[in-house]
Amino acid sequence: MHYVEIVAMLVVAQFLFFGAMVGRARGKYGVKAPAVTGNEGFERVYRVQMNTLELMVALLPAMFVAARFWPAAWVAGISAVYLVGRFIYWRAYVLAPSSRALGFALSMLPVMVLLLMALAGALLR
Repeated sequence: MHYVEIVAMLVVAQFLFFGAMVGRARGKYGVKAPAVTGNEGFERVYRVQMNTLELMVALLPAMFVAARFWPAAWVAGISAVYLVGRFIYWRAYVLAPSSRALGFALSMLPVMVLLLMALAGALLR
């Protein structure tokens, strides 16, 4: 199995799910496109999607570069922590943004670890 590719596609699927939640929130809160402000409930869901996009830009290349130098199962496992972290972040941010710290940590730490693994692999080989 190609674990890294599977997790990468799950990351993309998760992002699309968050996008669908934004669309749903538009209807629920009456925020018509192209507006991205106007209701705090909508804005929370929208920020989860945008914050996820911001981290994906760092996660995906770090995953694939790290996988060139380290065992795929390790890279996929670390990346799976990111997926779980993003779901925790989503639930916490939508309910009470001040409670998002655990989800943020479980999302950011894997990105940082993979970045360091990618750099170490490239520099040491």
